[in-house]
Amino acid sequence: MTDLRVRIAPSPTGAVHLGLCRTALFNWAYAKKRGGKFILRIEDTDRTRSTEESERAIVEGLRWLGVQWDEGPDVGGPHAPYRQSERAEGHGKQAVSLLGSGHAYRCFCTPERLAEVREAQEAAKETPRYDGHCRGMDGAESQRRADAGEPFAIRFLIPEGSTTIHDLVRGEVTFDHKEIDDWIMARRDGTPTYNFVVVSDDVAMEISHVFRGEEHLVNTPKQLLLYQAMGYEPPRFAHLPLMLGKDRKKLSKRSGDTSLGDYIANGYPKAAIVNFLCLQGWALDGETEVFDVDTFVEHFDIENVQKAGAVFDIDKFRWLSADTIRRMDVAELSQEVAPFVIQAGQMTADEIADRRDWFQRLVAGEQERIDLFSEFPPRVRPFFEADDAVTFEDQAEAGARKHEGRVETLGRFADWLRGRDASESAEAMAAAVKDWVKEEGLKFPALFQPLRCALTGMAGGRDLFDCIELLGRESALARIEAGQKRLA
Repeated sequence: MTDLRVRIAPSPTGAVHLGLCRTALFNWAYAKKRGGKFILRIEDTDRTRSTEESERAIVEGLRWLGVQWDEGPDVGGPHAPYRQSERAEGHGKQAVSLLGSGHAYRCFCTPERLAEVREAQEAAKETPRYDGHCRGMDGAESQRRADAGEPFAIRFLIPEGSTTIHDLVRGEVTFDHKEIDDWIMARRDGTPTYNFVVVSDDVAMEISHVFRGEEHLVNTPKQLLLYQAMGYEPPRFAHLPLMLGKDRKKLSKRSGDTSLGDYIANGYPKAAIVNFLCLQGWALDGETEVFDVDTFVEHFDIENVQKAGAVFDIDKFRWLSADTIRRMDVAELSQEVAPFVIQAGQMTADEIADRRDWFQRLVAGEQERIDLFSEFPPRVRPFFEADDAVTFEDQAEAGARKHEGRVETLGRFADWLRGRDASESAEAMAAAVKDWVKEEGLKFPALFQPLRCALTGMAGGRDLFDCIELLGRESALARIEAGQKRLA
């Protein structure tokens, strides 16, 4: 086996979590850089939990990230089928072969007996493990009981000795076989277990490298022994570090362990998600944190992945999101925030298309103020409210009310505004108002705080004269009039 072939093999049993996405990116980049093949295989043998919806979410989520596979259930390939449940015939033949070669044996122990053994071991403060009750059973006796219809599981026979893994990330890791019990390859109902089918399928698909999460490291000696028993050369293994919370404990929902779909729904840009995932256990040069996926592919090497746990720093993630938004072209950013505006009921897709220039200006004014796409609709809420029903935030109203004469000041400003050319730009209006404020003997806060409250209901935000231009002169004057009544 000389061709480089890597794979991602998710179970379609739930949401697409970021750990899966990180593993997929690392495998894909490794193959892409070296001209190898990247395979998607769906491990759906858990029929009670596997769903078509989850498989669809996996495919759509990875494609959204930009990960493309050369072979898979949706694109086919020379090693089809790519759903584990469709490979049952091959699994059965392998199990029979291992029974015949003496590397596996039938276990007739009932669940009740196994539970009793476990309870006794726990009571004696021993590590729970199979006690080998059926291991030495005569072959003829085993066959007779099977022929009689007695239910049995198939267990892999662990030999004496030890197994050393030459891990591309962790170096040499040795496991004493005394710590590994005779694990079940096929359950009493005939369904295969993970450690058995993953090896069977990796052999059939000629996988040359297996890069997966650190939690699978304990499975590797079992799988290496199975490769040996089957007479196949094992792939090269690399176990990626766990993704940890900032407290360096296993990632939880509180510390960031939510699905890819959640981060998309929260408005994280794709480039920021990919960038952040690439930093989970790998670094470009130890200093550069912002880079694109092409740079990642160009420089990625599995042997440069760190051993220690990767800290999932949600603050850094959000910073990357904000940095990505700052760098975006306004037209592109407008496309990204549009679905959130539509979802909020502020505009329809047709209205956005009809008022494209106005909408892009609205977006441009918030580009430096939002960290996520989802933050845009709340920021521009005032522009979609009725002129006589603008929502006044408590801080904005308090700031306006602390100025005596605020109602009169708003009225004087309205008179001044009516006298201005309706086509005057926000920039020209802002320059002119400075002279007017001085002429009127006002202080800027005495005008701007009540005015901002009347126009937007917010304590801060974009330039007030930009707001007036976006609202239109008629709407701005109507809001000022309504504000006078509300702030009286």
